[in-house]
Amino acid sequence: MTSRIHAAHTICTGCSEKIFLDELVSGRCPLCGYSLEEDEMALAGLDSTTEYSDLAWLVFNYFLFRKFYKLGADPIGIMKLISRFEETASLDEQELEEMNYNFEVPITPIGRVLPKRCSHCSRIFFRGGKKIISGNLKDRGFSRRFVCSGCDSR
Repeated sequence: MTSRIHAAHTICTGCSEKIFLDELVSGRCPLCGYSLEEDEMALAGLDSTTEYSDLAWLVFNYFLFRKFYKLGADPIGIMKLISRFEETASLDEQELEEMNYNFEVPITPIGRVLPKRCSHCSRIFFRGGKKIISGNLKDRGFSRRFVCSGCDSR
């Protein structure tokens, strides 16, 4: 909260509320929609090309990134998935079904002591190997599978 106190702000003449300049949407008040473009000094250096649809994409990308990052996926791999999804977002339903993903994630400390079954050779193993999450962006869930060290080296 202390960093927000000294941030650039103004009072909207439409709704008389305090508005921070980084909250403006295309130069308009986010509460009432009143245009604040008359005060050019306050908007100096502010990129006013952000639209509501851009904000929706930013929020979607943030939560998608956060979901996979909490699972332990590689950040660069997540960004590649997001950019691939943005490129195909305007495509039809059939092409969106191909938005599959596979991420190698670390095994949790509890998961290291529990027995795991290899998805390739069906062997039960306790140590080594890797955990892979896979799914489709169209579906809500994902599947977990384990690969033992012997199948991993192939």
